[in-house]
Amino acid sequence: MQGPPRPPPRRPRPAAPSFRPEFTLLLLYFFGLFLLFALVLALPALLDALRELPPGEGPLTEAERQIAADVAREALRGRVPYAAIAALLVLALGVWTRSLPGLRGPRRR
Repeated sequence: MQGPPRPPPRRPRPAAPSFRPEFTLLLLYFFGLFLLFALVLALPALLDALRELPPGEGPLTEAERQIAADVAREALRGRVPYAAIAALLVLALGVWTRSLPGLRGPRRR
């Protein structure tokens, strides 16, 4: 006499996919690179304006802050698309070479 029938063998469950915020990281990398390139484009004009200011004690006055804002606005006028294109190119290169942390998915053959 045979015992009770054996249940079928259990198949192991596939691992649950882990959360991978690749799109969010792409956006963060893009905006970070954009700010970096925008700062690089505006920095020469900001340094020239800083050299023109008389030396003073303490924090910047409201007038000096307004001058710095005007200089930065004028330095970036017409150059924002260059900063965006440069950020996009560097981001594309980083994704293509798989050198950006968080975006290094498995290599596909």
